[in-house]
Amino acid sequence: MENAVDVEHGTMGFEAHRLEEERMVQEERWREVHRMAREEHLSITGIAHRLDLDRKTVRRCLKQAEWLPYQRPTRTDTLLAEHADYLRERAPAVRYCAQVLYQELRMRGFAGGYDTVRRFVQPLRTAEALAERASVRFETPPGQQSQIDWGSSRVHFRHQPVVLHMFILTLGYSRRHFMAPTLDERVPQLLDAHEQAFDHFGGHTREHLYDRPRTICSPDGQGGVVWNPTFQSFARYWGFEARLCRPYRARTKGKVESGVKYLKRNFLAGRSFVDLADVCEQWQQWNATVADVRVHGTTHQAPLARFAEEQGQLMPRAARPGFKLEARFPRIVGSDFLVSLDTNRYSVPFTLIGHTVEAERRDGQVRIHHRGKLVVTHAELPGRHGLVVLPEHGPGPAVRNARMRRATHASAPASFAADAVAVEQRDLTTYDALVAVGGER
Repeated sequence: MENAVDVEHGTMGFEAHRLEEERMVQEERWREVHRMAREEHLSITGIAHRLDLDRKTVRRCLKQAEWLPYQRPTRTDTLLAEHADYLRERAPAVRYCAQVLYQELRMRGFAGGYDTVRRFVQPLRTAEALAERASVRFETPPGQQSQIDWGSSRVHFRHQPVVLHMFILTLGYSRRHFMAPTLDERVPQLLDAHEQAFDHFGGHTREHLYDRPRTICSPDGQGGVVWNPTFQSFARYWGFEARLCRPYRARTKGKVESGVKYLKRNFLAGRSFVDLADVCEQWQQWNATVADVRVHGTTHQAPLARFAEEQGQLMPRAARPGFKLEARFPRIVGSDFLVSLDTNRYSVPFTLIGHTVEAERRDGQVRIHHRGKLVVTHAELPGRHGLVVLPEHGPGPAVRNARMRRATHASAPASFAADAVAVEQRDLTTYDALVAVGGER
């Protein structure tokens, strides 16, 4: 890719050099025409013979009091008039490739040639190249802006491959990051991850910069966007301004993109996980001992040290309740038949190990569904890193009940069956207690 870019820039540089040479030759010839007419008093015909030019060209030069470069008239304005807006909007998406744009225009009924499209795209490409060279790093004051992005990577949960989606929020001034792992990038996960970040930093910035994800906005077909109403309500609730990158210019949020790359190369490299809660715990340890205390390559300070200047400028999280959205969060059941929600873990029947379930919070309860059916309801745990396990969810009761069923249906002599009716049936826990007492002796 880099070689291709070098070639393209080299080609553009050669083309610009050639055009500059032609311009200088034309200007020099214009000056020579005027000199011959003024100093040598040659006629138009004489000058034309001397310089091997057409007499019309000489006449036109003499009429020009100042040199003006010749501009070849094109039919672009007429042929591309109805497609001009489409080309300006579409060109950045295809990296200003005139061949691709020409092919697309042909499907839209364009009757002109490739050269017409190429001449139209050339100044657009040149302007973009100049803008790229002139761009500078955009720094923001403390507490002013955060940049938000998603990253994804394939990891393993107990040897089971999973696509891990990572919500990343980077504070623009201090460069501190927050990461929330999820199994998808839907609106509930997006909003929940925001609030986790607010908890982590103790507040949030006044602006949030996004790369136009579909969960936040969608194009309106006229160069603008239609905002997701739920996200709009969320932004109003917390009092921050949502801002968008320019179309196809995601590099304007380079701080968070650098954070995504750093996370993949440094944190994820060589690690394995149990579940989402384990990802969170490992990230918190890594973030506190590595990411927050390293010397940042741009600021030349540790993000945690720089955060001391920014923390007081954040809009406080305080004790304001979260933006409640009744939604279900997908979770993969681990081999310990537990699912995590807000770092707390809740049990489900062990037969669901490896399956994807959906957990939701409602009325002080955590409800877990599988394939649209309610599987279990737990009382929502207060605090963080709690655990609740129902005994009937483990494999022990299932194995014991199966053994009892096999014994009941096994074939036996009639006399044995009759005697079995009179046998006292006791709960197996009674025997477990007796074994425990015997062990103490």
